[in-house]
Amino acid sequence: MEIIRPHTLSGFMELLPDRQAAFDDMLERLRRTYALYGFTALDTPVIESSDVLLAKGGGETEKQVYRFTKGDSDLSLRFDLTVPLAKYVALHYSELSFPFRRFQTGKVYRGERAQRGRFREFYQCDIDVIGDGALDIINEAEIPSVIYKAFTSLGLERFVIRVNNRKILTGFYSMLGLADKSGDIMRTVDKLDKIGPEKVRAILTDDYGIPGDTAGDILAFIAIKGTNDQVISALESYRGRDGLFDTGLDELKTVVRYLGDFGVPEDHSAVDLTIARGLDYYTGTVYETTMLDHPEVGSICSGGRYDDLAGYYTDRKLPGVGISIGLTRLFFVLEDCGMLNPELPTAPADVLIIPMTDDRGPATKLATSCREAGIRTQIYTENKKFKARLTYANRLGIPYVLLLGEDEIAKNMVSCKDMESGTQELMTTGDLIAHVLSGIEKKRAAAPIKE
Repeated sequence: MEIIRPHTLSGFMELLPDRQAAFDDMLERLRRTYALYGFTALDTPVIESSDVLLAKGGGETEKQVYRFTKGDSDLSLRFDLTVPLAKYVALHYSELSFPFRRFQTGKVYRGERAQRGRFREFYQCDIDVIGDGALDIINEAEIPSVIYKAFTSLGLERFVIRVNNRKILTGFYSMLGLADKSGDIMRTVDKLDKIGPEKVRAILTDDYGIPGDTAGDILAFIAIKGTNDQVISALESYRGRDGLFDTGLDELKTVVRYLGDFGVPEDHSAVDLTIARGLDYYTGTVYETTMLDHPEVGSICSGGRYDDLAGYYTDRKLPGVGISIGLTRLFFVLEDCGMLNPELPTAPADVLIIPMTDDRGPATKLATSCREAGIRTQIYTENKKFKARLTYANRLGIPYVLLLGEDEIAKNMVSCKDMESGTQELMTTGDLIAHVLSGIEKKRAAAPIKE
């Protein structure tokens, strides 16, 4: 039989056990945070009918979709979690309660060029609030607090949530007589951080025929900086010249007003007029979150308000607001920046029981007692030398080794070896359980990110 060389496809993540444990810890913390805000968990199929998944059609997205046939079925792998949500809400509209608050964490697939930090299979962690006909602006003010809570729960502190409103931008471009080019301008301005103001100006003037002085006005407008109150004060000077601009400004003021009440500190939010999001999909408030010490990374969380989630599947108006964290990319970015906490416990068990006699009954009873107390427990049953058994525990990072020999069994006691300190102590089962629970509680309190 020919042996096939084992290999993993390029762009697909496959982690060793300790890194997988660190990744799963981050994923679970995000799920707990989303649930804390009253979002309900949702899971949708990885494979969808192509006519449903590609209802919008065209563009770069469709070129990246993994599409295949099975029999007479035309199928595709989901490329994000938003389109499946749109289908889900349209399909189950009569069975859902609105506003519908859902979170979903799962793998998505895009056949783009694989590179470090860019994957073909990756996890997204999304939240969305969907309204029935209308959705109050207060929902847009609450989203930054979810972002703030999510990242601080991971241990990240040095970040800022940048907020803007596309109606302000559309209204301003309308004031300049550029209403028909507002989408092109926003997509160009959204590249400002990547290509710089001079290249943005060149695209505006050369590609879209915008006069040089008008391009200068655009760059000056989006360059308005300061505290949130200072930026809003500067925007007030434009009030009364365009109705859509005024609506967007009122919405932005409402979002900023409630940030503090929702628990977002002033130094973690910023009104930023360069934020537009490249997709015309967004119609109001938009968000991007960046790390202060690593701006080169770009946005680690983005999203915004959209007026019509499921227009391709129903004639009902279903506006919403949401954000997405690309966890796979974030994980590798943090690793490259040296920000993953090396002290985070990644062992598959809290204790390893090593029986020192042929009778395994006492060891299995001890394991049952530990597991009933919530202690993750392994029994080492292989016929190896004692040193090899301890090496096994060390390689997995298991913090406690429990030894059961004839003396311990006779005394109805357990020898507990702390693998970090090297100390060993004889204990009763009750004392042992209390000791281990206390120790692992401190270890589990460690955050996965260490700045």
